[in-house]
Amino acid sequence: MDFIVKFYQFFEAGFKYIFEHWDRVSPRFIEHLQISGVALLIALVIALPLGFLISRVRWLAAPVLGVLGVLYTIPSLAFLAFFVPIYGLGFTTVVIVLILYSQTMLVRNVALGFTGIDRSILEAARGMGMSGWQVFWQVELPLAIPIIVAGMRIATLSIISIATVGAFVGAGGLGKLLTVDNPRLNAAGVISVIFIAITADLVYRAIEAFTGGNRGKRPSQARPKKIVATAGVGAQGTVEA
Repeated sequence: MDFIVKFYQFFEAGFKYIFEHWDRVSPRFIEHLQISGVALLIALVIALPLGFLISRVRWLAAPVLGVLGVLYTIPSLAFLAFFVPIYGLGFTTVVIVLILYSQTMLVRNVALGFTGIDRSILEAARGMGMSGWQVFWQVELPLAIPIIVAGMRIATLSIISIATVGAFVGAGGLGKLLTVDNPRLNAAGVISVIFIAITADLVYRAIEAFTGGNRGKRPSQARPKKIVATAGVGAQGTVEA
């Protein structure tokens, strides 16, 4: 019971601090969003073509995912310590580490989004006279998007949480509030990180529900929808962590 009381008091103090001193919390809040947003954007630019490549060149999948899996097992502080002598303290080092961490989830789900499509759907599309680009844009991509978005959700939540460690190398963000000897500031930092993570999760789940339940509803995708129905199968479901 004493633990529950202390738990309640900890978060109560954090909420009070946020509402009373938002001007002190908001700079760190914005920094955290910037770090997470930049890392995710660059990670997607790398992961989307790489995931698509290994979905087409199957023998590359094992070595690429193997290397990314090894990188993901490295502790975040050790990873940061490795890059500090190269890029120094600050924003760049943290973003690079976050990009590398997120590649495992992003590349795997991008590849699975395309490889999980039943071959009969693609054969039916080609049989209707669709070109390679038409098959990709009107059939493959709409069916792969829900799985890709699921990977983005998992990667985003990982980035948001791991970004707090960036405070140890001078990158700023909400991790700064967790490194000071002040319980109220610590609580404010924890609450802020949780708020960002929950908000991101809800947004992604809404996107997943929309893309998963409305594939092929746009006019340009009317024929692929008919193709899917004719083939009698659908794309593989989304991948969850």
